[in-house]
Amino acid sequence: MSYVGSQEPTALALSSRVLAVPLKRFNRPLLGFLSKSELDAILAAVPTNTPSGRRDRLLLGLLYHTGARVSEILALQRQDIQWGPLTTIQIKGKGRKQRAVPLLKPVATDLKRYLADLPGETFAPLFTNCFGQNLTRSGVEKRLRLVVELAAEKCGSLKGRSISPHTFRHSTAMHLLQAGVDVCVIALMLGHESPSTTHQYVELDLRMKERCLHKLQSPKTKATRFKANDRLLAFLENL
Repeated sequence: MSYVGSQEPTALALSSRVLAVPLKRFNRPLLGFLSKSELDAILAAVPTNTPSGRRDRLLLGLLYHTGARVSEILALQRQDIQWGPLTTIQIKGKGRKQRAVPLLKPVATDLKRYLADLPGETFAPLFTNCFGQNLTRSGVEKRLRLVVELAAEKCGSLKGRSISPHTFRHSTAMHLLQAGVDVCVIALMLGHESPSTTHQYVELDLRMKERCLHKLQSPKTKATRFKANDRLLAFLENL
């Protein structure tokens, strides 16, 4: 309706009335994220003895180390990688906004090793399926489900959990927040339009809440216990 109001002035009154209708209230579920041990278990469960396994290992690693959306990772091409002492990748986010994300040396090394087995086309996608076509979101979700099932055999907390590629993005934000990184810096790394979107992770961080509670002092009140007198006891016994 915002678009209608901007394109058709005669419908501006109607669109304003529609936009004035408040949104229906609904329950907001807590964002799921992975602990460090759970994340390590998932990455360790990826078999790396096949090309597809090495692809999956690198893809999941990039999802976590960059905090990017799965659509942004699947859209990466060779030309988006800037090699150097500090290797960075150019990520195209929502609204055609681009941001540069640096890679840790182990991740950059894995990426270089992975590219050595791929054709050298500049505009070729980094992640493809067995037919040489762009890997899809559903393909990533399917591969992730298989890996989580393997990891759950050694990490019991993963059993029965619904983990999606977006869970890695939430995990990145939470781990950065728990490490003391400023919310505004996290918002820039994740490509959030406003830091207010990142504040939802602050509400979820139980460790921060626990540290706040430790700073509170308990009220200095002495607990007393009621003791019945003889008259009350005699009355109760005669009932």
